[in-house]
Amino acid sequence: MAAKIYTKTGDLGTTSLIGGTKVPKNHLRIETYGTVDELNSYIGLVSDLIKDAHSKIILKEIQDRLFTVGSSLACDPDKEPLMKIPDLKQDDVVLLEKEIDRMNEMLPAMKHFILPGGHVAVSTTHVARCICRRAERLCVNMQEHELFVEPLVIKYINRLSDYLFILARYIGYQLHVQEIAWKPRIN
Repeated sequence: MAAKIYTKTGDLGTTSLIGGTKVPKNHLRIETYGTVDELNSYIGLVSDLIKDAHSKIILKEIQDRLFTVGSSLACDPDKEPLMKIPDLKQDDVVLLEKEIDRMNEMLPAMKHFILPGGHVAVSTTHVARCICRRAERLCVNMQEHELFVEPLVIKYINRLSDYLFILARYIGYQLHVQEIAWKPRIN
């Protein structure tokens, strides 16, 4: 880790990937891992807003995995085999699936689309879900532009957005907040 937070190396609009390759700061790879970083920050906020100890533990695990995802995305794929980068595992996806199933068992069946809201913790979790979906779209965009993305990263981010949707409902359930049904206006 650098001793100083500012290095001045990015003053001209470029930055370095892990491995040293210089790219413009608006490079798709930078936009993607920057969005994962934004997601990680919002997940920290969600954790700060809730009281459920088990969910806080899972959210901390997710934040750790998002640093792993960010490292993977920030790495020059041509140099990655030569470096020790933390890796994502299928078990990380399975953990999310188990948590989705666990929370879903306690929730009433969804009979309508729901609007985000009702409590700041619920709304913030939905914001995190939306950022997660954006990160997923950016990962897919990288693939389409032939920029390497570990397939498990896309799978994890996809499952994470599902987890965040169920977590938002679960938080509302724990807080006894009534879900806001979307009632489409049809003339």
